[in-house]
Formats: sequence, structure tokens, C-alpha cells
Amino acid sequence: MLQANWDKSTRQSIQGKTALVLLGIVLLSLFFPLFLSGVGVFLSLWVIVPAPTFWMLPLAVAAPEASSWLLGVNAIALMLAIFNLQQGGLYNVAVIGSLLGLILSLLPLIQFPGANAQIAAQMQQVLGVEDLATITPDALTPMRPQPFSLADTFRGIAIAEVRIDRGIIFSQPDGVNLKLNVYRPLTVGKYPAIITIYGGAWQVGTPDNNETFNRYMANQGYSVIAIDYRHAPQYHFPAQLEDVQAALSYIQSHAHELEIDTERIALMGRSAGAQLAAIAAYHLNTIPIRAVVNYYGPVDLKEGYHDLPFPDPLNIRAILRAFLAGTPDEVPELYQEASPIGYVKSNLPPTLLVYAGRDHIIKAKFGRQLYEQLKAAGNCAVWLEIPWAEHAFDAVFNGVSNQLALYYTERFLAWALKSS
Repeated sequence: MLQANWDKSTRQSIQGKTALVLLGIVLLSLFFPLFLSGVGVFLSLWVIVPAPTFWMLPLAVAAPEASSWLLGVNAIALMLAIFNLQQGGLYNVAVIGSLLGLILSLLPLIQFPGANAQIAAQMQQVLGVEDLATITPDALTPMRPQPFSLADTFRGIAIAEVRIDRGIIFSQPDGVNLKLNVYRPLTVGKYPAIITIYGGAWQVGTPDNNETFNRYMANQGYSVIAIDYRHAPQYHFPAQLEDVQAALSYIQSHAHELEIDTERIALMGRSAGAQLAAIAAYHLNTIPIRAVVNYYGPVDLKEGYHDLPFPDPLNIRAILRAFLAGTPDEVPELYQEASPIGYVKSNLPPTLLVYAGRDHIIKAKFGRQLYEQLKAAGNCAVWLEIPWAEHAFDAVFNGVSNQLALYYTERFLAWALKSS
């Protein structure tokens, strides 16, 4: 009797679970196409829609970079919606939504060939190199063979192992331990150096930022040194520039331990770090700088205070007041001293300027102004604008924009630091 009851209970339980599974499959088949279509079009909208708030900024940054993924999502959603189209109703909306998402996710890929052709032509003209692929003949440090790889978008960009030394204290202003990280090839040697300065509105960040890029470049045969600086609002400008100067002095005096060729040094910064890198290269003269790489850095801080992006997700005026301890009317001399464009003169190091065409933090037009003034003063400058990209696009290392920027950045650095 007990066995019979047990068997009956077991059968009922199995039947109940089977029914739930079948119901789940039916509901999934009915609503998954609608769900997938909604997700695809929502994410794809951020390819063209600027972020109104700080919390939505990652969506606007990542959507264009993940356009290949979104293209696949929208294509699958469209096929599923068409398959269920005979049911009408919401599936008609799903088809329209998926078509819209498909078009939006295609935009960066459609614009890519034209942007790449313009940048390649300028690189060849400015650097005087007919074939960019032959800038460096060193077979041990091969550069990316093309500006974009769909396979790398999905699998990631391969990076070999490198040596990493973290947390080396280079200065202690006001008792603050300022540190640097060093990324080097596995083989001990003497390498050209890339000194990188992180962004973060002068308020946040560490030398650990952008480590994927630093490891990638170390694998290309460089000593990459990521440096720290004191942050606003506790410390105002020029404290940050003083910290960069201290880092450069330390690097020069410890060049042997850091395996650096002091005759082949480039300064590279992102956003706030690019502002510091540009002034250090154009004005400080602490150590010889052979090249500058400026990723979407502030150029004219007074104009930036008055000519705001719309929308303004980070509140640029608040950031500048925290950095410079006031408004342009209150501390005009600091706004002038903190603006790289004010240090343009002849005989400056070659500069690569990389800006995002849809940047809602630092407008690309300011970078263009710096480029034009550098050229007018007779300097070597290369302008690289990515029309579809948002600020900090390179945070998605295998994204469409960073693949393009990386291809030309590594060639510019090889031309500046590895050519005779």
C-alpha cells in the first residue's frame, strides 16, 4: 500500500513538473521574441541617444562599441518576430522595433570605412609613411594587422604575458603616497617608454586604470609607466601638474631600474590625464619628450566652462570649480594656466589627438582647435576623430572605436619612438 501511494505521488509530481516545463516553453516561445526585440532596440538606441545622467553614461559609451553584438541580437530578434508574425499584435511592433535596432546597430560599422580612410590618409601625409604596416620591421612586436577585426570584437584582443611591478612610491607630497605601476616585456632590456596618466575628472582613478592597454603596449616592446597624482577637490591645480613633474623626475633618475631609453619617451593621457600630459610635454621640460598622445583631453578650460555639452551628464562646471577652486571669473589665471592650448608654440613634440565625435564630456571641437593651432605653429600633429564614439570609448578595449584608435596609436608611437 505504501509503495502504491509512493508511486502515485511520484507520478503526480513528475506530471506536475512536466506540465510546468511545457508551460514555460510555451510562454518562452511566445514572449522571448518580444523580450529580445525590446532589449535589442533599447540598447541600440544608445548608439545615437546621449546619456542625460551619469548613471546612464555607460550605456551611451558601450552601445556603439558593442554594435557587432547588438547587430546579432537584433537580427535574431527580427527573425523570431517574423516567424511569429502570423500571431499579429505585439509581434508587428517587435518586427518594427527589431528593424530599428538593426539599423541603429549598423551605424558605427557603416561609418567605419570612411573614418578609417580619412585617418589613414592623414597619418600617411603627416608622418611621411607610404605603408603604415612597415613603420616598424621588428617581427617580435607585431602590431595589429588591420584597423578592425570582427573576430576580436567577440573573442577579445589577445594579450601575452608581461612583467608588472605595482605600487612603486615616487613622491609623498603632504604625506600622500603617490605610486606608479610599470609594465614591461618578459625579456629584460632597455625599451622606449610610454608614460600614461589616467583620467577621472581629476577626482578619481589609480595607476591600475587602463591596465589592458598598458599590458598590450608592454607586449609591443615598451616600458609602460602609469603614474598617480593628487585628486581634487582636496587638492587644486597645479598640485596635479607638480605630481606629474615629480613622477617624470623620478622616472629619469631611475631609468636603469625601469629599463627605459630616456631618449625615447612618450607622454599619453586620457581625458583629465591628457590635459596634464599636454601641459607637461609642452611646458615643463622636465625630461625630453618625443611624442604626445592625447585621448579626448580638455584643451581650453575657460571655453569649456562656458560652452557646455548637452546633455551634461557629469556637470562640467562643478568639476572645473572643484579642480581650479573657482569659476573663470574668480580665478582666471588658473583657468589660463590649466589650458594646454595656451602653451602651443613651435618645436613641440609630435602629437596624436584622438577624440570622440559624439563626446558629451569634452567636445571634439576643442581638440580640433588644439590640432589647428599646433599645425599653425609648424608642429607635427595628427587628428583622429571617431564620429560615432562617446567619451571614454576605449574602456571597451575590443570595441569598434578602440580597435580603430589602437591601430593608429600603436603605429604613431612606433613611428615616434622606434624609428631612427
